[in-house]
Amino acid sequence: MDIGAQRSARILMVDDDPGIRDVVSDFLIKHGYTVETAADAAGMERVLNQGPVDLLVLDIMLPGEDGLAICRRLARPEGPAIIMLSAMGEETDRIVGLELGADDYLPKPCNPRELLARIRAVLRRRQEPRGGEGALGAGVEFAGWRLDLVRRELRTPQGVVVNLSSGEFSLLRAFVERPQRVLTRDQLLDFARGPDTEAYDRAIDVQISRLRKKLEDGAGGQELIRTIRNEGYMFTAKVTRT
Repeated sequence: MDIGAQRSARILMVDDDPGIRDVVSDFLIKHGYTVETAADAAGMERVLNQGPVDLLVLDIMLPGEDGLAICRRLARPEGPAIIMLSAMGEETDRIVGLELGADDYLPKPCNPRELLARIRAVLRRRQEPRGGEGALGAGVEFAGWRLDLVRRELRTPQGVVVNLSSGEFSLLRAFVERPQRVLTRDQLLDFARGPDTEAYDRAIDVQISRLRKKLEDGAGGQELIRTIRNEGYMFTAKVTRT
């Protein structure tokens, strides 16, 4: 078994091309994963009704409900991680997918080995608890906000739960572990996504923009993530462990 699998994570691949489904699922099974497949949203729901999955490999172009619509309704911290695939391969498609809450994105046709590397990285980011520099306890508070690291739940100073995608949660955790420090894009990629990620800088910019808007909306416009020109970003609030 591939040591990167650790346990037999359950992966669901949703793609209407049976050839791609067969090749990718066989490859992932050989590397220690339990793999289910579906050709469309209806088939996906049947698999999900049989039990939770750890990660979706989701094609954008599907008959009926497309991958973006599926991502929009399934992307949440407690739900499966999502890696999107698209034959279109345009940067705008990548950005839309990330904005809807996808954890990563690959253009088609993709190399199964590259997909495997992305799956490993995404599943590793989902693991709790995390150790290393600045490792935190069960939760933190900052500027009246509370972030529960076990339940992956963020609450505003008014107690309202703010929905975060998996990527936004990982990014916020990276910030609160290193408050009042300038962090470059490369550092944020390492801290939030893992040192072997092949994600691109634009993905970090999109996630920061979305996270910043959610924090500002819940804090009356208070700037908690500051852009440091030509250097990176800083989380400005004082963080208290709880």
